[in-house]
Amino acid sequence: MSKSARGVKGPLIFSAVLGAVAGIVAMVVSTGGGTRELRVDLGITAAGIAFIAALVVCAMLMMTEKPNADHLGKGTGINRSSSKIPGGAGNVDKDGNPKGPPRGGSRSPR
Repeated sequence: MSKSARGVKGPLIFSAVLGAVAGIVAMVVSTGGGTRELRVDLGITAAGIAFIAALVVCAMLMMTEKPNADHLGKGTGINRSSSKIPGGAGNVDKDGNPKGPPRGGSRSPR
């Protein structure tokens, strides 16, 4: 069994059990008494909603736990480092003042 299949099996089982419990509870509670018949339609609706909601919550929790791959933080575009971008972080000193001569130079028309 692959690693991704093992990672999906637990949340699916948890969501199915939670959906079944919610469906049974909704069926029993919505009858309104012991002499009336069970509301299967409301039970199926509640089970489906609970299953989907639990599955979404599990998926979001699994995504927040999973660390990013190392290559994702390195940059993949043309400008891999902001210090190499004209006007980027490499062109500013510690105080936030631009390094080097002004962009237009002394001969630029105003």
